[in-house]
Amino acid sequence: MSNIGSPTPDSLPPSRTLVKSTLIALAIAAVLLVVVVLPAEFGVDPTGIGRVVKLKQMGEIKMQLAREAAAADSATLTATTADPGATVASPVPSSVAASIPAERVDTVRVLLQPNQGREIKLAMRKDARVAFAWVSVGGPVNYDMHADRKAAPEIKYFGYKKGQNVAADSGQLVANFDGMHGWFWRNRSSAAVTIVLTVRGAHTEWKEIK
Repeated sequence: MSNIGSPTPDSLPPSRTLVKSTLIALAIAAVLLVVVVLPAEFGVDPTGIGRVVKLKQMGEIKMQLAREAAAADSATLTATTADPGATVASPVPSSVAASIPAERVDTVRVLLQPNQGREIKLAMRKDARVAFAWVSVGGPVNYDMHADRKAAPEIKYFGYKKGQNVAADSGQLVANFDGMHGWFWRNRSSAAVTIVLTVRGAHTEWKEIK
């Protein structure tokens, strides 16, 4: 059998080169962990870079949403344990709450090239609520938080709020009617930016509107 194409000891990179490449890869991974992952996911920013590029704020918002979700779960469990027949108070009338979908969490990333605009909408029932937080990594953007409905009676535009040259925003969105509710962002800068949006609440799906 021919050995053509099989590596020989002389053709393999020296062990010193392999060790060096491995150490470089580990160093890069460690830097990314400290500079990007810890601030963006947990709000921990040892270097201070995360706050400058708005990653720390995004992580803090994510952790706050997680704490709120855990507190809500704990409150529900306590009420059920104390009285199996007890009903946890709803922020909306029971007749409306019965038609609102169960809570879900989504995180969406949107890349915006210079002067590009993109739109993310959530399908929500009237009086449904979502907690939201978004951050623009790379620079501020203009945004418009609004809603619309194609079903009769059609609503072409219902504005919640808007802003210019904004790097982040968070709060609660309460659906004014059955329809699509969300955000339009436009990047007016000369460099690309990435929008990271996290929503938690009573929405059935999210869509990019083109």
